[in-house]
This record gives sequence, structure tokens and C-alpha cells, in this order.
Amino acid sequence: MSRTLLVLAHPRGDALTTQVAERTRHRLEAAGHTIDLLDLYAEDFDPRLTPPDEPDWENRDKVYSPEVRAHMARIEAADDIVVVFPVWWFSLPAVLKGWIDRVWNYGFAYGRSKPRLAGKRMLWLGLAGYSGEAFAKKGMVEVVDRQLRVGISEFSGIDQVVVHLLYGSELSGVPHALRAGRVQEMFAGADAALDALHALGAEAETEAAVLG
Repeated sequence: MSRTLLVLAHPRGDALTTQVAERTRHRLEAAGHTIDLLDLYAEDFDPRLTPPDEPDWENRDKVYSPEVRAHMARIEAADDIVVVFPVWWFSLPAVLKGWIDRVWNYGFAYGRSKPRLAGKRMLWLGLAGYSGEAFAKKGMVEVVDRQLRVGISEFSGIDQVVVHLLYGSELSGVPHALRAGRVQEMFAGADAALDALHALGAEAETEAAVLG
């Protein structure tokens, strides 16, 4: 049975981002996954990097704060990591970036010849207000994908990665009669992203069986 760390980074419980995370949770549970829900706002995670959690480049075995060590343990216990977040300023919300800064730290996520997180699968599921066309026109599709896939996941030894953005998530300009349909589009996109993540896992298992 797979264990999934589901990370949510949105301050409102009624937000579309939160609804997508809840749908993702239910779908994973229905497929038999054990879910560890990490709601960064609900758990009052402090994104500020302070001296106790600052990397020590001369000591990769530095003992970080109890809060950070607890989060590291939750990451290590997971087979899959699914992060659901709003795309703000073409990037991650501050609370999520701070989680990466503090928890995905030197000696844990990187800095070792054998990455501790190798073998895990990861899905970045972001909700962007812009349409896909507007996002692409600004040249930000590849930028966001490279930052998350290469700059964080692959840098930390995770090479089974899906980066999927759900475009057009800002509903304020959508007529009320059409909003329910837009929400269903978001849900369908989230389902497709999960399918892509699981397909990666199936491909890896098939390749391992052939090589074995």
C-alpha cells in the first residue's frame, strides 16, 4: 500500500485550491493510498528560515529544529509527494517556498552522494489564474516547470516528477452560470495529473522488472 504526503498551501478552506486538494485526497484514498495531509496553514507552519534551520555547509549532519525534523520524517515516510498550491507571482506561495527552504535542507534533501529521497514520486499541482495561452505567451510555462521539476525535485534525487498547472482557476471573471463547469474542468485536470503520476510509477516498475 502506497503512502502519500499530500501538501496543501492555501489560507482558505473554501478556496478552489483546497477543493482540488480534497478531491485529490478522496481519489487517492479510493485507490487504497494512505494519506498524510499536511495543510501548511492549518498546521501554522512558520516559513521563516532562522539560524537553527540554516544549512551548515561544514556539517551535513546538523541536527535541525524539532519542527523541521518532524516534517522530514513525514517526507521520508511517503512513497509519493503531492503538492497542491495556487500559483502566485508565477511561483510558489511564501508558506510553501518557506517549507522547501526549511525542510528540504542540506544533508536531508541534498548534499549526499546517495539521495535520501530517491525512488519517491512527486506531483506539483498548481492552480493558475491565467489561461494557458496567456501563461505561455509570457514564457512562464517552461520557467515554472524547470524550477519545480529540476530546481527542487530532481535536485533532491526525485526523478519521477509531474508538474501540472490548472489554468483559468480565477472565477471572478467567469459568469456564475458557467462556474460549476469550470470547477469540473479543474477537477478533471487534477485527475489527469494523478493518472500521469501513477503512469510514471508503472513505467518505473516495468523497467525495474525487465532489468531485474
